[in-house]
Amino acid sequence: MKASIAVQVLPEAKNEEELIRIVDEVIAYIKSSGLHCHVGPFETTVEGDDYDRLMDIVKECQHVAIRAGAEKVAAYVKVVYRPEGEILTIDKKITKHAEA
Repeated sequence: MKASIAVQVLPEAKNEEELIRIVDEVIAYIKSSGLHCHVGPFETTVEGDDYDRLMDIVKECQHVAIRAGAEKVAAYVKVVYRPEGEILTIDKKITKHAEA
């Protein structure tokens, strides 16, 4: 893997149920990318070799949230990019912490 992003999408919503529904739509979009991802309680991490594709995913997450009904959306994004060589993968980072 050459790049990894972690994105936390924070849509403005009327209530918790609406917030969860919108975030679920964003997560479904991320999963539909076909890239390896991990959904956590605060953010979703996605990894791949195409940096530009990952940045497009970040951008589209905002559009998905708006189309799902959010009037406004904020996001926190973390990026690790290594054009030459490999990065630490999701699996290497969390496998030892997985519950049995």
